[in-house]
Amino acid sequence: MEKNITYIALFAALIAALGLIPKIDLISGVPITAQSLGIMLCGTVLGSKRGALAVLLFLALVAIGLPLLSGGRGGYGVFLGPSAGFLIGFPIAAFVTGWIVETWRGNLFVSAFAAAFLGGVVVLYAFGIPGMATVLGKTLPEATLLATPYLAGDLIKCALAALITRAIAQMRPGALLSRA
Repeated sequence: MEKNITYIALFAALIAALGLIPKIDLISGVPITAQSLGIMLCGTVLGSKRGALAVLLFLALVAIGLPLLSGGRGGYGVFLGPSAGFLIGFPIAAFVTGWIVETWRGNLFVSAFAAAFLGGVVVLYAFGIPGMATVLGKTLPEATLLATPYLAGDLIKCALAALITRAIAQMRPGALLSRA
């Protein structure tokens, strides 16, 4: 139990630390950040439940006003802006990512990459794009077009998540809770 709590808190801190990397603002108002890599890693390393809990802890800290999002953003207002759909999708993306790694027992690199893509990109965009469309007053196709610049970076994050997950499995197999 204590080990789980420690990992959940550690990964919430990892997501926050990835927010320190300077954001790149795009015209959509949703910044390019490294924090989605943290969401992917929550799933690939911690698994579905613990990964989602780590993200929920992070979002709770953001909601109470801690400036943990990229660019030092925090507080209730971020859940009303163009990033709101992505933020709401964070715990679901981590859960789906973890669930895929837990159930797909094939090659770890391949399953972690596929999980990061399906959970950390497809699921996240399924929440983020409608959220952007709603807040910005755009149609879904227009919001999808606004989201396309994020895809290349997200594919790089998927590869990084898979590489990091495989490295953890090789160096400290017991730390890879998604495969425990």
